[in-house]
Amino acid sequence: QRGYALRASDVSAGAVARARQEAEARALAIDTAVGDMRAAHALHGGGFDVVLSADNAVPHLLSDADILAALRQLWLCLRPGGGCVLTLRDYAQEPRGRHLVKHYGARAEGRKRHVLFQVWDFDGPDATHYDFSFFVVEEDLDTQAVSTRVMRSRYYAITTDRLLALM
Repeated sequence: QRGYALRASDVSAGAVARARQEAEARALAIDTAVGDMRAAHALHGGGFDVVLSADNAVPHLLSDADILAALRQLWLCLRPGGGCVLTLRDYAQEPRGRHLVKHYGARAEGRKRHVLFQVWDFDGPDATHYDFSFFVVEEDLDTQAVSTRVMRSRYYAITTDRLLALM
């Protein structure tokens, strides 16, 4: 809405489709594509003022080698003097363990209520990786029918210090 030219990509076709819907709903022209950040330069080319990787995307990469590959690709996308912004959870502050529940509250949409929470299972007390389950409990407020969906993934609980060292 402020006149910037944007390109966006994600490895998830569903996330890209959602981005397209959100852009259309706001009458925004955003060039979107399905792609892996480890091949960002091949997909997007170079010359960008800013490259942004947000919402804890980097920890989806499960090794230092994969993160280095992504960082190199993001760097190649930038114009000289361009900037890179990465946002991720501060894993140095997160407790390690199993069955760790992260609540995301309840949301109402029409006559449906959604209760959202994550369950984390670290491999051990000093683990750098964990299995992640994101639960969406949906309740129909008229019929009280309840259904549950779960999305699963694995994350690298990379600390900010480790990411900076790789950079």
